Amino acid sequence: MLVTPSVHHLSPQHGTLSASTTRYEKRLSDLAGLYADAAAFDAALGSGDRVVYTVEDFRPSGASGDLCFGVTHMLPGRIGDEFFMTRGHIHAVANRPETYRGELGQGVMVMESPDGQVVTLQVTPGATVYVPPCWIHRSVNTGTEPLVMTFVYPADSGQDYGIIARSNGMRVRVVADARGWRTVENPRWRPRTEAEIAAIHASGA
Repeated sequence: MLVTPSVHHLSPQHGTLSASTTRYEKRLSDLAGLYADAAAFDAALGSGDRVVYTVEDFRPSGASGDLCFGVTHMLPGRIGDEFFMTRGHIHAVANRPETYRGELGQGVMVMESPDGQVVTLQVTPGATVYVPPCWIHRSVNTGTEPLVMTFVYPADSGQDYGIIARSNGMRVRVVADARGWRTVENPRWRPRTEAEIAAIHASGA
């Protein structure tokens, strides 16, 4: 069955997409356990359960061969030395890629391969980041204004958020320093077993 063509308008200042089919927001309480400094997290949460980021997307269908696209709007802020970030995920059908385009603000895309390789790429207005198949990815707002990004990925990708929790976080954390930001190793990170790595690469094959 043919899907009806459509046109959509992005507002970078507000991080909204016209005629979106889905909108959700993540508050600070939804990000419990992501940050290294638990005391700083509890103190921030005690000051109010603020919205950290919102996502709006247009998903015409979930069929293979279709696309989902949308916008992420993340506020600036820090918990201890760590910048505000998304939960991060790998696609449930792991061999599905994704692109992100910076529209407003400054950020970093943290990517981790199943065997623990790490790549960090800056997200700036007009820059498009390609996330290849089978890479875990997380967005981080390293600036002082909202980070707004548009994204596109195959509609049948799905998201697996638990892969990060099962390894006690991503291998690196993005923290503030005198130059702006840097990465530090996560001492609690657990490498994946050969069986786990093979299962990821087999997903969607």
